[in-house]
Amino acid sequence: MIYVALLHYPVLNKEGQEVTTSVANMDIHDIARAAKTYGVKAFYIVNPIEAQREFAREIIRHWQEGYGAEFNRSRKEAFALIRIKNNLSDVLTDIEEETGREPQSIVTGVNLPEQNLKFSELQQLLQKEDLPYLLIFGTASGLAKQVIQEANFKLEPIKGIGDYSHLSVRSAAAIILDRIRKK
Repeated sequence: MIYVALLHYPVLNKEGQEVTTSVANMDIHDIARAAKTYGVKAFYIVNPIEAQREFAREIIRHWQEGYGAEFNRSRKEAFALIRIKNNLSDVLTDIEEETGREPQSIVTGVNLPEQNLKFSELQQLLQKEDLPYLLIFGTASGLAKQVIQEANFKLEPIKGIGDYSHLSVRSAAAIILDRIRKK
């Protein structure tokens, strides 16, 4: 079983400094819809700032209870997967409490120091094992070193045709979910 987390902290800015980023409306929409499409158990939005978590809750409420719930029922379904947490530790605890097993964390990124898990290998793990796996995406310029170091796995990067590699996090999430979940 697969879970997805979008971290807004700790992530790096372009200068390599650890920062907290803002929640982006389109990330919520697009990752939730991809998560629903590819059978993700839950999509976590992780941000330590209460005002940012409240902003995310307002967006979710609109599509779960407000006008958006009637306007677009399929988005309501996708948004039902979203859980909001303060930090990654809370996400890991939530998954362990739900499944009774410690989740295996998998970090993503274009510039990871080493990759030890191919998309095809993760796809096989998901098909044959009943462990919970948490796929962690970072905003800004990627995940902070401590998140990468504490992860169980580092997933190979998405390779395009040329040298250019600067996808939005929502595009990367959709591509990776497609590669690891399609039949």
